[in-house]
Amino acid sequence: MESRHSLYHVLLLLFCGLSALCQCSATGVEANQTAVLFVNASEASARKIPDTLFGIFFEEINHAGAGGLWAELVSNRGFEAGGPNVPSNIDPWSIIGDESSVIVSTDHSSCFDRNKIALRMQVLCDHRGTNICPDGGVGIYNPGFWGMNIEQGKSYKLVLYVRSQESINVSVALTGSNGLQKLATSNIVAADVSSWTKVEILLEAKGTNPNSRLELRSTTKGVIWFDQVSLMPTDTYKGHGFRKDLFGMLKDLKPAFIRFPGGCFVEGDYLRNAFRWKETIGQWEERPGHFGDVWNYWTDDGLGHFEFLQLAEDLGARPVWVFNNGVSHHDEVDTSAILPFVQEILDGLEFARGDPTSTWGSVRAKMGHPEPFDLKYVAIGNEDCGKSKYRGNYLKFYSAIKDAYPDIRIISNCDGSSSPLDHPADLYDFHIYSSASSVFSNARHFDSTRRSGPKAFISEYAVTGNDAGKGSLLAALAEAGFLIGVEKNSEAIEMASYAPLFVNDNDRRWNPDAIVFTSSQMYGTPSYWMQHFFKESNGATLLSSSLQANPSNSLIASAITWRNSVDNNEYLRIKVVNFGTTAVTLKISISGLDQNTLESSGAIKTTLTSTNVMDENSFKEPNKVSPVKAMLEKVSESMDVVLSPRSLTSFDLLRKSISTSVDPASALIASY
Repeated sequence: MESRHSLYHVLLLLFCGLSALCQCSATGVEANQTAVLFVNASEASARKIPDTLFGIFFEEINHAGAGGLWAELVSNRGFEAGGPNVPSNIDPWSIIGDESSVIVSTDHSSCFDRNKIALRMQVLCDHRGTNICPDGGVGIYNPGFWGMNIEQGKSYKLVLYVRSQESINVSVALTGSNGLQKLATSNIVAADVSSWTKVEILLEAKGTNPNSRLELRSTTKGVIWFDQVSLMPTDTYKGHGFRKDLFGMLKDLKPAFIRFPGGCFVEGDYLRNAFRWKETIGQWEERPGHFGDVWNYWTDDGLGHFEFLQLAEDLGARPVWVFNNGVSHHDEVDTSAILPFVQEILDGLEFARGDPTSTWGSVRAKMGHPEPFDLKYVAIGNEDCGKSKYRGNYLKFYSAIKDAYPDIRIISNCDGSSSPLDHPADLYDFHIYSSASSVFSNARHFDSTRRSGPKAFISEYAVTGNDAGKGSLLAALAEAGFLIGVEKNSEAIEMASYAPLFVNDNDRRWNPDAIVFTSSQMYGTPSYWMQHFFKESNGATLLSSSLQANPSNSLIASAITWRNSVDNNEYLRIKVVNFGTTAVTLKISISGLDQNTLESSGAIKTTLTSTNVMDENSFKEPNKVSPVKAMLEKVSESMDVVLSPRSLTSFDLLRKSISTSVDPASALIASY
């Protein structure tokens, strides 16, 4: 095999000499328009890519969960967002009626110990007498997270708790934003609700409005208390509470893992506002919620520790739990006092992995999941390596976790890509946010990284700043080049994920993001679509490849073989980023294949590009920058292909046909 590979290099030199277009530089074309890619497909030079290489990172930022993936339609459902003191702000709840007809306040009368705030509605008007209520009554309404998306024919489950010393007749309605369009109605009629009473109503929508609201009204004089008001669509994914369309976009990426729940969300600006897993489990009514002081909004924590583990399971992804290690942005727990924090995390691991008869495993079982979750990765903190207490605290967590769960792989916040870590770890965290040129050039960052010892977890990467906008083609191309470098260095890298994942277009705390949404719409940015080119790489076989081009700063390529689960056929995929402004004719030369291994048909060329490198997708043009597929003709072990300027291109070549019932081209298209 060595002699055959050498023959191709001889042919390369002849080609360079005859054409005077190739000077055998490493990886680039700008002035010249021709390059050569050698791919050695032999097993001897190939190696397996980790099954875990490409996944996703979920952080509660930009209302990614609250008002996003978590399908709860009521914002501030427990009236706790205004803080523990009363009177308090009930925003975004608003009052229907004026001060002569209704007075709304808050008090500490809730029946739930961990969230004592309840709403008190005093109706001053009546359906008879001198102070007649206006048509429809008075009350309160909740607009959700910038409007509730109510769709005709769908069902919505309303759950609330109510109390009053008198009999009640409360009208419930889903309406348009001004209350005029009635989409669904019902009534709560009860003679005795002197104690807190749980009410459940199924509302059937008779119309559609993406900017709806929930109304609770009365025309009867008296005082009514409300608490824990929830409205959920009944068609969430498997009934697990995840918004189906957004979940589907995650599922389509085939993520090998999901890192959660942050990010800075885990740390908190101050420890009092850090994510505490024990406060996010159990019945939703009993969860106190908390104010995320890094991204500055309240979460009811319906999307809690259990739901994140369930999300990973539903996605078929490995959960990676990031937990607080006693360090926030502004305060730290001394190592001498860290043991209670360590115990809290051990309890969290027992909740996820423990026997259903164990203390915390039994809590999980009561929540409907008696089988343990497959939690085998944890990260001790987020971006905390430079904090003074981090290393001391880290070692306490590391020792305790390894003693109790020796199979768990532990991730350090300290970068070990350039020099060895000074503490034990299975993986180390690496983050990169930078300009397009910097991210693209960092494709070679791990070329010299040690192959032994802890592996890299690139848990946050993205192009940011002016190059990125709200999600540009330029950013996606730079990130694709970086990921090709990750692929080629996967001996030293175990995992990689883009950040952030989601943004509600009404609350952009960070730009860019992979998926943009409102209550009723969504689209993927170019960076989202870029990740589709890599979703078959997990567990695939990386082939040896070398790119010969001139100059050496605009092309990068890799080659893998992967098996398509749709048709069970094996494909050879070549990915190339042309970061330059000139079209390139790429000569692909494949060695190491058995004779007649490549099929002449069934090959697909997929391209991500646009007319302007700063083009972005939008709700008006959601697919302006998205993969475009075309049949690839004249497939052979030596062939010429054209790379558009500023483009990411993949070539899927059918290597061995096993299935006869599925058209290979259709199967390839279905795989994206």
